[in-house]
Amino acid sequence: MTRHQHWEKIYQSKAASEVSWFQESAALSLTLIRRVGPDPRAPIIDVGGGASTLVDGLLDAGHQQITVLDIAGSALAVARQRLGERAAQVTWIESDVLTALLPAARYALWHDRAVFHFLTDAADRAQYVAKVRHAVQTGGHVIVASFAPDGPLRCSGLEVMRYSPETMLAQFGEGFELLESVREEHRTPSGVAQAFVYCLFRLSSDSMMTGSPRKRGS
Repeated sequence: MTRHQHWEKIYQSKAASEVSWFQESAALSLTLIRRVGPDPRAPIIDVGGGASTLVDGLLDAGHQQITVLDIAGSALAVARQRLGERAAQVTWIESDVLTALLPAARYALWHDRAVFHFLTDAADRAQYVAKVRHAVQTGGHVIVASFAPDGPLRCSGLEVMRYSPETMLAQFGEGFELLESVREEHRTPSGVAQAFVYCLFRLSSDSMMTGSPRKRGS
């Protein structure tokens, strides 16, 4: 089964409110986005956004250039139906992020909650990071949320990677400055606690040069 088929099956067999990563409100993501203060006209992409309510919160906050990318068209359809007429204000991309044709240096902010940790192959992770470097503006921000070191080993029938802020920073490499990390105890619809870590990075002007990833102040 391909990745696309797997995720289509998930969304065709479960309601969006039944999947383990469901959030009534993407509160922590919105808090981190407000913290970096992108202009309402700045382009934002939510990778793996699918049926997430983050797009609702961004529209409510006045953001005007929002793109939602997801591998499952069924998930995007849920969000479009929920938004009604407001869906026309959003750019929707049905694609695997690893192969998506994204414009160069387009986005001021890249957001990903629970995609990166499914990339268990090192080559896929390198391809993902290269996609971020290609698509995010110099000085832009990247928010990646994954399972924490004490989070689940599997999700939706798939193995996952788990990260601390330090190991996440090491995965992204030179040019990524870790500005902040936040732990979240996510409660699934069935009541199971899952530990997440959110990492907020800035992509610096030397992102294509050799060097080491760094934390703020280093």
